[in-house]
Amino acid sequence: MSLPPGYQPLYDESTRGPFIVLEGVSGIGKTTLTRLLTKRMAATSLHTLPRPHTDWSSAVNAKLRSLPQFAFYLSGVLHASDSIRLTRALGPVIADRYVSSVIACHAAVHHVTVDHVAQLLEPFRPYLETPTHTFYLRCSEGALRERLSGKSDAKNDDTDLLAVPGRLPRILDNFATVAATDRSAVWVDTDGKTPETLADWITTYLENEHAQPHRL
Repeated sequence: MSLPPGYQPLYDESTRGPFIVLEGVSGIGKTTLTRLLTKRMAATSLHTLPRPHTDWSSAVNAKLRSLPQFAFYLSGVLHASDSIRLTRALGPVIADRYVSSVIACHAAVHHVTVDHVAQLLEPFRPYLETPTHTFYLRCSEGALRERLSGKSDAKNDDTDLLAVPGRLPRILDNFATVAATDRSAVWVDTDGKTPETLADWITTYLENEHAQPHRL
């Protein structure tokens, strides 16, 4: 679908820094890794949902039904895209979660398919900034339980991940389904690796990609 002029995104084409996304279940280490990569790459980071949406999410999740919730998260990721477009004019951007999380998590929580959520989002794709690379983090359930137990800022979404029957396997399956059709996807196994080791691997991967000839 072509967006009418009043809804067209605004671009600054003077510079287009890389746009890197970190995806995965709650507690897997996205935020720590985002912080390390942001410093190493002299990048700007943001969390999807950005403010003001992040301040409203708890009330939205508690009070709104599934479709209004989806509209809220869609609004948040559209707003994030505006920030990403502007900031890429200054250099690299690293996002802690992005579109894949909206699809995978919403589908898992509300027992709908990834395809149904993706279809709802599809008309808005022209507005969404496309990542250069999306690194999907994964680990064993044992490692995830250990990481969540040490998380000082755990929210309901974090505790529900292990407490709600079937929630974790649904989200893991959904991320795998989303990644399978994501041309920017790169899987990263995190078991037994420190955040510093993972940051080393990702920065090396990006440097090697940059050195390669353009791929069709």
